[in-house]
Amino acid sequence: MTDFSPLDNPIWHALTSAHGRLARRRGLAARYPGEVSPLAGLAELTAQAFADLRALVEPGERVALFTTGPIEPPGGWEILRALYIDQMVCGTAPAVPAHEPFQPLGTDDVPDMLALTAATEPGPFGPRTIEMGRYLGVRSGDGRLAAMAGQRLALDGFTEISAVCTDPSFRGQGHARALVATLASQVIEGGKLAFLHVKTENGAKVVYGKLGFEVRRPIQYTVLTPR
Repeated sequence: MTDFSPLDNPIWHALTSAHGRLARRRGLAARYPGEVSPLAGLAELTAQAFADLRALVEPGERVALFTTGPIEPPGGWEILRALYIDQMVCGTAPAVPAHEPFQPLGTDDVPDMLALTAATEPGPFGPRTIEMGRYLGVRSGDGRLAAMAGQRLALDGFTEISAVCTDPSFRGQGHARALVATLASQVIEGGKLAFLHVKTENGAKVVYGKLGFEVRRPIQYTVLTPR
């Protein structure tokens, strides 16, 4: 039976396993470099863990945590945003809808990726986020990046699908569904389970459900900064 408990603290488990090469770590805290992602993880929700995290964060910088419930950081931290999102998992490779071939996206595509994510706001995306995993996209006839999605958190047994976004001019063409199905199939055929995070009210949950993703649990997403 699959042990899903690492997904209760997925950022910490990613930074201490498959993404260890990207980790900046001190004691009970770990984080990605700012240009990669604002995501950070704690081994435990203790004053010492937050002190270790504080040593990794510059004044005025923001970091984001995934936890199983609301957090109450010790003095010296300010919570800027806190909300529940849904964590969904998929263990059976979905059927991939007929679609034109997707293009692997590389460093030369980063400016277009940054522009697309800025316009659609699928979640944090920086100039080095592409280092977290494989990203795929589709371009229009005039060369515009119409849609993209990729891999974010990677931990033992699991890989996250993230940055699913479509330019408003190209919505309704099935790009997001085919991208998620393709990436999830690749993850599962590689021997891992696919998972993703989505806002509870996001209509995309219906699409993900049809692809075989099931809500596992709510996850608290918290953005905070040192005072």
